[in-house]
Amino acid sequence: MKENAMKPAYIEARKNPDRPMTTISMRLPEDVIDDLKRIAPMLGMSGYQPLIRFYIGKGMRESLTELHGSQWEKLADILRQRGMDEAQVAEIIAEARSGATEHRIAA
Repeated sequence: MKENAMKPAYIEARKNPDRPMTTISMRLPEDVIDDLKRIAPMLGMSGYQPLIRFYIGKGMRESLTELHGSQWEKLADILRQRGMDEAQVAEIIAEARSGATEHRIAA
């Protein structure tokens, strides 16, 4: 029987299209930008920047879904309950995940 796990509020909040946005600057290879500009209209996007947001959102949703309810999320919840800030929690989870990956590769 599957556990009826509710999605955390931060995942549900992503459904709001009126979330505040901030401007960032990032460097991408020119050929990637050219491909994005070519692909965007084929996917019904108004430009390459909405396509970038789409790809980022898609990847982030996949990661959040993978992490939701996982041992990593449970560990993160325990660390938060013990008073660790988000930066510390993220660092510990990243270090633990890296070690777990290295262990699987060595096995």
